Amino acid sequence: MAPAAQAGQPGQAGSSGQPGQAQAGSGGQSAATPPGGEPVQEHTTPGAAGYGAAQNTGSTSAYGSPSAEGYPNPWSAQAAAAAQTGSTQSAQQQQQPGTGQAYAGGQYSAYPQTGPNPYSAPGTSVYNVPAQREKKGTAGKLLAGVAAVSLVIGGVAGGTVGYFTGGSSGSSVNALDQPKPAQQTGNAPAGSVESVAQKLSPSVVELQVSGRSAAGEGSGFVISTDGYILTNNHVVEVAANGGQIQAVFQDGKKAAAKVVGRDPTTDIAVVKVSGVGNLKPVELGRSDDLRVGQQVVAIGSPYELTGTVTSGIVSSLHRPVQAGGDKTDQATVMDAIQTDAAINPGNSGGPLANMSGQVIGINSAIYSPNSGRGQGSGSEGGNVGIGFAIPIDQARRTADDIIKTGHATQTFIGAKVQDAPQGGAQLGDITPGSPAEKAGLKSGDVVTKIGDRVIDSANTLVAAVRTRAPNEQVTFTLADGRTVQVTLGGQPVPAN
Repeated sequence: MAPAAQAGQPGQAGSSGQPGQAQAGSGGQSAATPPGGEPVQEHTTPGAAGYGAAQNTGSTSAYGSPSAEGYPNPWSAQAAAAAQTGSTQSAQQQQQPGTGQAYAGGQYSAYPQTGPNPYSAPGTSVYNVPAQREKKGTAGKLLAGVAAVSLVIGGVAGGTVGYFTGGSSGSSVNALDQPKPAQQTGNAPAGSVESVAQKLSPSVVELQVSGRSAAGEGSGFVISTDGYILTNNHVVEVAANGGQIQAVFQDGKKAAAKVVGRDPTTDIAVVKVSGVGNLKPVELGRSDDLRVGQQVVAIGSPYELTGTVTSGIVSSLHRPVQAGGDKTDQATVMDAIQTDAAINPGNSGGPLANMSGQVIGINSAIYSPNSGRGQGSGSEGGNVGIGFAIPIDQARRTADDIIKTGHATQTFIGAKVQDAPQGGAQLGDITPGSPAEKAGLKSGDVVTKIGDRVIDSANTLVAAVRTRAPNEQVTFTLADGRTVQVTLGGQPVPAN
C-alpha cells in the first residue's frame, strides 16, 4: 500500500468508484483517496494545483512547474478544460509552442484512448468515452481502479519525457513491421513447470457430478489404463447413491463414471469409466521424503476452467486438516501437505506433482478466512495461498484397498481423544479389545509423541495414526515419560 502523502491534503472521493481530485499542499505531494482504499500518491509538484492546472503558456511544463526548454504544456488549462467536457476533438489537440493555442494532429494528444480518467468529472473517462461504473463498496474493484490510475499516470509521464528528449525528427520503428520470431520447437526443459504440465495434463480429468439434492464439479486423475480414476470423496459423494458422474478428458472426450469405493475418513474415492481407450495413467511418486520449499505443480479444473496449471512450493508438512464435517468431527482429519500453489474450488481431486511430473498428493482443501477450511466446488472461499493435499503414500494404500476389496481400511487405536490442557492428546474411553487396551494405554494418558513426531493436539494424533498402515508397530511417548509399544489396528470403512 502507498504511504500517506507528506505535507499534502487528501483529495475528495469521487462518485461511482472514481478516484478523488488531488489538492496540492505547500511544499509536498498530494494524495487522492478512493473510497475504502489507501491514499494513492499523485505526482504533483510543490505549489502546483495538480495535473492540468498549469498556466496556459508555452513556457510551462506538464507538471505545473517552469520548463527549462520552453516546450508546450500538454495539460494546459485550455486542454484540460476541453478534456473535461467529454469532447472527442479535445483528445486530439495540442498547444503550439509559445502560443497556448491548440492544433490538431500534433505529436501529443490531451489524453490517450483507454482507461479511467481521475481528472475529469465523475462518469467520464480520460479518453472521452463513458467510464464503467464500479459497484460501491466493492473493495476488490476499487483496488483494480487504483492500479489502472497508476498505469495511466505512468504512461502519460513517460510520453512527456519522450517528447522532451526525442523530438519529432527521424524515422519511426514499428513492432508490427518486424517479422515473427522462429516457432518454438523441441521438448520443454526437464524439471520445468511446462514439462510437468505436458506430462500430466492428458491424465487429468474434470468430474461433473450431480445427485438428488446437489450438483458440482471437481477433478481427478487416471491411475490405470482400464479406467480407474483417483479423486476426493467430497467430489463424488453427492452421486454415491443413485447420482451421476461424467468424466471429461483433456481431448474433449466424455464418459460416464461410477463410484467403485470411497473413504470419508481420508477423503479419498475411486471411480471408473468404461469404453474409453488410450488412457494414460499418471506416475505416482512418494510423499514420505518431501521437503519444505520443494517446488510443486497443481493441475485441475478450478471454477470449471478445465486443465488449469498452477505452481508453488511445499509450504509445510504434516498439517492436521479436517477434510469435511464440523470442527469437532475427527472422522475426517487428514495429515496434509500444505502448499501455496493456487488451489481453488474445483481443483479438489486433482494431482499435486513434483518437478519430475510424479504425483505426490491429491489437492483436497483450501483455507479461506471467510469460510474456514473448505474444499471442492462447494466452498465459497478462494485461494489465499494456503492449500492442502492428501499425501500420495496414504492415498495409494487406500485406493489399492478400494480397488481390491471394494472398501477402504482405516487405521485406528480404539480410543477417544481430546486436546490436553498442557499440550498433547489426552485419551478418553478405551474400547475393550482394541489396540490401545492391548498396549496398556489408559483413559487420561496424554500422548506427546508417536515415534519421532511431536503430538501437540488430538487432531495431530489422529492424523499421525492414519498415515500409518494397519499392523504397524509404533512407539507412543506419554507426558509422564513412559513409552508404550502399540500395534495399530485396521477396520473396514463402511461403504455408504
